[in-house]
Order: sequence, then C-alpha cells, then structure tokens
Amino acid sequence: MSVSVVLTLLGGVATRSQLIAATSRAEVDQAVAAGEVVMLARGRCALPQADTSLALAHELSAVLSHRHAAVHWGWAVKVLPEPPDITVARNRHLSDAQVARVRVHRAMLSGDDVTDGVTSRDRTLVDCLRNLPLDQALAIADSALRDGFSHRRLAALARDTRGPGAAQVRHVAGLACVEAANPFESVLRAIALAVGGLSVRPQVPIYDPDFLGRPDLVDEDLRIVLEADSFEWHGGRAVLARDARRYHALVVSGWLVLRFSWEDVMHRPQLVRETLVAAVARRTKAACAPGATA
Repeated sequence: MSVSVVLTLLGGVATRSQLIAATSRAEVDQAVAAGEVVMLARGRCALPQADTSLALAHELSAVLSHRHAAVHWGWAVKVLPEPPDITVARNRHLSDAQVARVRVHRAMLSGDDVTDGVTSRDRTLVDCLRNLPLDQALAIADSALRDGFSHRRLAALARDTRGPGAAQVRHVAGLACVEAANPFESVLRAIALAVGGLSVRPQVPIYDPDFLGRPDLVDEDLRIVLEADSFEWHGGRAVLARDARRYHALVVSGWLVLRFSWEDVMHRPQLVRETLVAAVARRTKAACAPGATA
C-alpha cells in the first residue's frame, strides 16, 4: 500500500513515524521527494492538497478554513474534499471562475480568527463543529484532542458559541474523546450514536475475569464490541494471531463482536447502521428471554 494511500486512510495527516511504521522509511522519503507527501510544521506529513489549497487561498485573498484548516493544524479529517474550503467576507464578490475553484464559506472574521491566512485553531474547531455533518465534525474534534487541544478549552469554546449551529457545536464537543485512535473509529462511533439502545464508549478495558483486551468501542450493558478493522498495513502474522486470540476470548466470554471495514464505515454507513440495529435487537431479545441472566 502506497504512502499516499496510507495517509488518506489516516485522515490526510499523520506523523512521519506513523507513516514509516505503516510502510518504510525509504518509501516515506521517496514520497516526500516526489511531492506525493508534504511536510507540515512539527514533523507532520500531509497530502499535497495541504500546500496547494493554502496557496490558492492566498491567491484569492481568502482565508483557508474548515477541513483544510484542520489539516493545516495537524488534525485528521474523515475526508479532505476538492475544491478546498475557504472563507471570505459576507459582502465579498467572487467571479464564477473563482467560485469554481473553491468551496466558499462566508463570515466576518476578526483578527483573532486568522493566523497567517488560515483560520485559528479555535475558529477552525468552531467552524467545523458548527457546519459539518456529525461524523466529520467528531473526527476533527477527536483528532484535536489527541493533538493536545484541551477538553476544557473545547468545552469553553462550545459554551461561548452563539448563533446558528451553536447547539451542534456543544453537542459534538460533549461527544469528543481523546481515546479515539483515528477518523475511522470516530466515524464508526458517530454511526453507533444514531442507533437507539446502543451506548458505546471507546477503548474500554474488558476483564472477564482476566484481561481480554481494549476494543475500539464497547457497550458494556449489551456486551457488544465494535471493532474498526485494522488496515492491511497493520498486519503481519503475529498481529493477525493476536487479534484472532482476542476475538475468540471475547466470543467465548459471551461478547458479540462486530468487525467493520474502512470502506463500509466511510462509504456505506447505512449498511453499518442496519447491522448495529439488528445486533441491538438480538441482544435485547436474548436478555428478555425466559431464564436469561445478566
């Protein structure tokens, strides 16, 4: 699997060490030299759109914002769309040719909202949580927390947000979790949140009675485990054997383990949701059956 594909699966941004672990040092060096990967600040690697989108925003005297600003700050996204996100003043006129090259957002930005042609970290988070679908917003909020953005600061931003979408900002901020490993897991959690009767938490250690593992998402009441199946490059026979042993131990102990592929979670969320609904119905029915024990 190429370095650029791995980087896409990781949300468009990753540390150099993450890419080397997934591929090799030589492959990463070759990808950077070929321009397939660009280096951001603090040793972060990104897809080349990170550079070209910023250059385009400067060309149009606009501000890079939303998902493209998130990647600029080193935060992973579910998807990095083309054309890039930019923000301009509400009364700013853009020609049809200019509009065709960008995804335009309009707002009145203060000096504190912009840093070197990019919306600030605070403004970027509020914009993303306010305007993006839940799965995309949650992926960015989770990534920001992993990157060191404090949950207290995020909560304060959400508390102080006003206007359209403020309720969604507070909702997503309340769901954001530093334990989510990547956008794949964040998006799976967003899908699960929409399933009635299912209440999952990320990275919950399971003891039954011995330690069985720390699955991606766990509903402790229904004893359901959701796994965002690792990408192929996480593999190797030793890892495969370890995962199989964990799966067997969970199933033997009475846990229902559901494993979802990246393609289904990212591109076929309705299929994933239907599976989760069926799983909840099955577990709930089993719990209500005569003679069932908790």
